[in-house]
Amino acid sequence: MIEKASYVVEPWTLRESGLDVDDLGRSESLFALSNGHIGLRGNLDEGDPHGLPGSYLNSVHELRPLPYAEAGYGYPESGQTVINVTNGKLIRLLVDDEPFDVRYGELRSHQRRIDFREGVLHREVEWVSPAGQAVRVRSGRLVSFSQRSIAAFYYEVEAIGDAARVVVQSELVANEQLPVFKGDPRAAAALESPLVSELHHAGATKVETLHITRNSEIRVAAAMDHHFEGPDSIGVYTESEPDAGRVTATVVLQPGQKLRMVKWLAYGWSEQRSLPALRDQASAALIAARQTGWSGLVQEQKEYLDAFWARADVEVDGDPEVQQAVRFALFHVLQAGARAERRAIPAKGLTGPGYDGHAFWDSESYVLPVLTYTAPDAARDALRWRHTTLPLARERAELFNLAGAVFPWRTIHGEECSGYWPAGTAAFHVNADIADAVARYVNVTEDTRFERDEGLELLVETARLWRSLGHHDLDGRFRIDGVTGPDEYSAIADNNVYTNLMAKRNLLAAAAAARRHPGRAAELGVNAEVAASWRDAAEDMYIPYDANLGVHPQSEGFTEHEAWDFENTKAEQYPLLLHFPYFDLYRRQVVKQADLVLAMQRCGDAFTHDEKIRNFAYYEALTVRDSSLSACCQAVLAAECGHLSLAHDYLREAALMDLRDIEHNTRDGLHIASLAGSWIALVEGFGGLRDSGEVIAFAPRLPEGLTRLRFGLGVRGRLLRVEVTAAEATYTVSSGPAMTLLHHGRTVRVQPGEPESLEIPPVPLLERPKQPAGREPLSYLRPPGSGAQSTSSTPASRPGGDVNG
Repeated sequence: MIEKASYVVEPWTLRESGLDVDDLGRSESLFALSNGHIGLRGNLDEGDPHGLPGSYLNSVHELRPLPYAEAGYGYPESGQTVINVTNGKLIRLLVDDEPFDVRYGELRSHQRRIDFREGVLHREVEWVSPAGQAVRVRSGRLVSFSQRSIAAFYYEVEAIGDAARVVVQSELVANEQLPVFKGDPRAAAALESPLVSELHHAGATKVETLHITRNSEIRVAAAMDHHFEGPDSIGVYTESEPDAGRVTATVVLQPGQKLRMVKWLAYGWSEQRSLPALRDQASAALIAARQTGWSGLVQEQKEYLDAFWARADVEVDGDPEVQQAVRFALFHVLQAGARAERRAIPAKGLTGPGYDGHAFWDSESYVLPVLTYTAPDAARDALRWRHTTLPLARERAELFNLAGAVFPWRTIHGEECSGYWPAGTAAFHVNADIADAVARYVNVTEDTRFERDEGLELLVETARLWRSLGHHDLDGRFRIDGVTGPDEYSAIADNNVYTNLMAKRNLLAAAAAARRHPGRAAELGVNAEVAASWRDAAEDMYIPYDANLGVHPQSEGFTEHEAWDFENTKAEQYPLLLHFPYFDLYRRQVVKQADLVLAMQRCGDAFTHDEKIRNFAYYEALTVRDSSLSACCQAVLAAECGHLSLAHDYLREAALMDLRDIEHNTRDGLHIASLAGSWIALVEGFGGLRDSGEVIAFAPRLPEGLTRLRFGLGVRGRLLRVEVTAAEATYTVSSGPAMTLLHHGRTVRVQPGEPESLEIPPVPLLERPKQPAGREPLSYLRPPGSGAQSTSSTPASRPGGDVNG
């Protein structure tokens, strides 16, 4: 049996040779397929063995209790958890009555691969049964971008050597057995067999099932149909029961003969629609997919991805691993949001159940910046989802005696699901993150209809929150006290710089949007006096500064706290929150993830260049990166400050978070924000992209390890291509009218089809800042030779696991 898997570094493909049955959870996440509507983990076709089965439908969840030792005002009463819905991936094979199972018999070869330009997961296997019968299996799997309710499968069995009786069983299974839940037993009970059967039917080659979740009452329809090719003696049998359906094909294959099956799988789900309506929806989608056929769906998939890569591809020369990783990242970011269509983009996408399938502020702050420039329709629909949750956010604000809306820190449906009140209650910055995403989307796309219909209301309600949450002190400063910023090792702090600066941007953006849409603003109760109060609060916003140290404290008084004892903190004691009480963390200078550094990235015009250099060095010495949300932000500021090799190290950490399983938890699903962060590190870091107004700015510089960087951006009706080498940057408007941009502060007018090349000024030499002992960015050994080298499945990683983001 092949026990060790290896992954090849290739520019467009993730390829696994061999199979490690002890590490299936990781590969299931890496090979997960999704379109933002449906998500299928990369489980083996036959289902067993598995790390973690997973079939997910965006927003389909179950309610579970949130236990508290002591009740508190405003605590959420129940949580929401993504559930494993009806599994239609299963295709079991029996060869002369022996079940195909890679753990038995002889596995001569096993390979899986996915080309990011094709979007199809391919598998090729040669297996000899315990009785000595050899077969070759080839399969393909896709989740359609063009037909959002459809997944499709190709399965081919070939007899090798002797004749073989083969049986292929294609299944639909609800409430399948999952690994033992080790958390709260009340939550486990709530999630055990969450689907209640309402209907099942089988006929010809088609099976239908309908279920409803026990507590959240979401109705789910699943249907499958099939086409078989092979010897004339094929027999096909169909059956169903409440939680299962099966289509079985059997035939005797002579040596060299093949049995081929195409399987179409359709889903429909709703909280409101009736059983007949959902049944008809799934049936109609199935008929359309069958009409398209397997080859037609593959062609549609390729055409969709061709269009995406034509505008979104990032080319990196000099680091083959990063080249592969950034395309892997872009592919999964697209999968997370492409057809989400007014549903959330979870922190894990639809690749696993990590974080209970919740969406956080990660979506607006990390994922949407990428989608806004590369797949703006997906970004718009994610913001429209936030808009649909406004009534719940208003209710939450009213509960806290605040105006406007209070959006949840973590959620699926729109209600706050965090029982950890310093985050779930006090992390108000999520409001400003949403507003920032709205302003960015409108700025980049010039979508005035969205701004008028949905964006303005989001900006208005978030601005109202800040105006009621903050207050003017006796010195006339506008303060926002008692909040939790992005760094979760500091909580309930006064005047967190990130929060205050982002709130300032939120207030100004709301006032400006209200001025652009006075009629709609009046409908929302915004008049000149209200807008003026927002501008006044923004102008008076208090931003703490420590003149003695010459740096900005992360929040008021932070630089006066006792420093954490990094020298005596052992490697195995990271992440700190699993080994030390929050009380210790909250009162010391230690940073879980970029906070003040993120403020400098998002609100760079609030700092001088010298302040950025001093701030960055100060917080490098305090940041332990116990969150995957940090490396890309540190990469961007390292590049801006001139620490290019350090920025390259952070880029690699963000880009390889899952391919190298750095935090030892890729099995639970991919880190979508960190994947998006690889694009951010390249485009905002080494490309120097800054775009907060009418003129887009670049300040590109490459580290020694990269020789060329090329990327595309959709900006205000244009497709702009940027190519960076060590000596110069070239800007080309590939489509759309001429545009003005800034290159290292110099104004440049770029005409369509007329590239402008400009020299890159030298970077000043600076001393590389130091990180806490043992928390330096990981140093990876580049594979020898070119991109065709294999890398071991054993990841380069650091002790401790990521516990947020």
